[in-house]
Amino acid sequence: MAAITFDTHRFIRRLEAAGFDPKQAEAVADAFMEAQGEAELVTKRDLERLEAKLETRFERVDGELRLSRWMLGLMLASIVSLILKAFF
Repeated sequence: MAAITFDTHRFIRRLEAAGFDPKQAEAVADAFMEAQGEAELVTKRDLERLEAKLETRFERVDGELRLSRWMLGLMLASIVSLILKAFF
């Protein structure tokens, strides 16, 4: 899981400036830090790995589609040649 840098002292000062008393500000900061610790966050590295996996899979699917098109084309050509052979 990713660690996020968080300035709790600054956060507490901002809460106090907004009217919280020091105990309330500390309680809110503690609750926020606890909630943040429980969150499952995605990092840029996680996204880059996922992107690489998806690109690999898309390339494989693209290759399979090209092969399928070639096979379909050969089958159609064979069928057309059999039909032409039957009539001529």
